[in-house]
Amino acid sequence: MRSNLVTALALAALLPVASINSQSPDARRAVAVTFDDLPATEAGAVANDVMSLTDLTRRLLSAVRRHAVPAVGFVNEGKLFRAGAAPGDADGRIAVLRMWLDAGLELGNHTYSHRDLNVIPLEEFQADVIRGEAVTRKLANAAGKPLRYFRHPFLHVGRELRQRRAFESFLAASGYTVAPVTIDDDDYIYAAAYARALRSGDASAAARIADDYLRYMDNVFSFFEATSQRVVGREIAQVLILHANSLNADRFDALAEAIVRRGYRFIPLSEALKDDAYRLPDEFVGAPGNSWFNHWEITAKRPPVQTPAPPEWIRRAY
Repeated sequence: MRSNLVTALALAALLPVASINSQSPDARRAVAVTFDDLPATEAGAVANDVMSLTDLTRRLLSAVRRHAVPAVGFVNEGKLFRAGAAPGDADGRIAVLRMWLDAGLELGNHTYSHRDLNVIPLEEFQADVIRGEAVTRKLANAAGKPLRYFRHPFLHVGRELRQRRAFESFLAASGYTVAPVTIDDDDYIYAAAYARALRSGDASAAARIADDYLRYMDNVFSFFEATSQRVVGREIAQVLILHANSLNADRFDALAEAIVRRGYRFIPLSEALKDDAYRLPDEFVGAPGNSWFNHWEITAKRPPVQTPAPPEWIRRAY
């Protein structure tokens, strides 16, 4: 009996030690879903008037709620205020943001004007962050969902490490947590092509684009699942980036179903960030700004991780 116990202990010592958050092969995958560029991306929305944005948001949020997705929507407040807009236009756009909170979801800061930290001076960028919270923070506090997440435009975290760390200190002092991305994708390219097809009345082309979007996203998930295994040694709790646009308003229902078929459950961003992977060494700066898997690989002086590209015919349509 003692001999068997010693043998068992010796074999156990040879096995890798699992991290706190490592998953068994039978554990369900997990993903936090985030949407950028609220109230909506102009290129990806078929129309940008208040009535159209309200309808787009209603359809998108209906699908999000149907699948019980605890999403975070990241706001560019500059989209709320349009030069020459009719009286009440800004109020209507602000009401679109309120729809997210009324749906039980959370809003985050994506800067006022979607400027690039890799290009403009740090002080200007920080001012754009503060300017981008005036409306959103008031709405969030009124809904009992305080503003707590920041998403970098273009996923650019800074052009050099000292600048990056200074900005991260600014965010922390302002009460923000950075919202990383692990599952990066080019949904915005599909969305612009889709919206253009619908504006021109070509429903057949729009349907073809939307169908290929679902195929592409399935490939994206497969790619980053394999990337997670290679980089971290397991599948981590993922963070998906999407955008508020007409394509996701029309197809998020089907996309969510496809994600569930891959074995995922939808979790809050706060839960995803408990995964130990998000404490890995990260000294990435510069471009391209994409998945945090790329951050971790570059920091470890390994080859970069690219974002899967849409096919050529989609890029031409874009």
